[in-house]
Amino acid sequence: MSMHHVRKLLRYRAWADRLTYGAVAALPEGASTAPRATIFGNMLRTLSHTWVVDDIFRAHLQGGAHGYTSRNTPEPLPLDELWTRQQAMNAWYLDYASSLTPGQAAEVVSFEFIGGGQGRMTREEIILHVVNHATYHRGFVADMFYQVPAKPPATDLPVFLRDEPQD
Repeated sequence: MSMHHVRKLLRYRAWADRLTYGAVAALPEGASTAPRATIFGNMLRTLSHTWVVDDIFRAHLQGGAHGYTSRNTPEPLPLDELWTRQQAMNAWYLDYASSLTPGQAAEVVSFEFIGGGQGRMTREEIILHVVNHATYHRGFVADMFYQVPAKPPATDLPVFLRDEPQD
């Protein structure tokens, strides 16, 4: 995949996150932290998980230690703080991807999974993983909207391509 397309997917991810966080913030008080029948327990913990995984893989890309022993924060962060962190993370990934040459994008990064075991992915595969991982978990959040009940935002790629200016 060309780095042009990788950057487009990162822009899509940032757009979809903006819609999702905005919709979560607009829910009635307590809806984002109310217990839900989902793996992370609620919307906020699900969004926190995606940020932590982004941070873990950023450390892998940078060749440093991430310091996590779990794939989530010990305590949930307030939504506004988490959103600020997620925006900074999305900007970091886009800047990082924009700086990679095709050769660097193809470099293999070795790492250890939090749950144990060794991993090996190219830099491009790591970036694609964080985009795909966030999409997967936004789907969990969208499902929880129906439990509120509320309608989730439309964050599909075709909607992004229709609604956002493309380069």
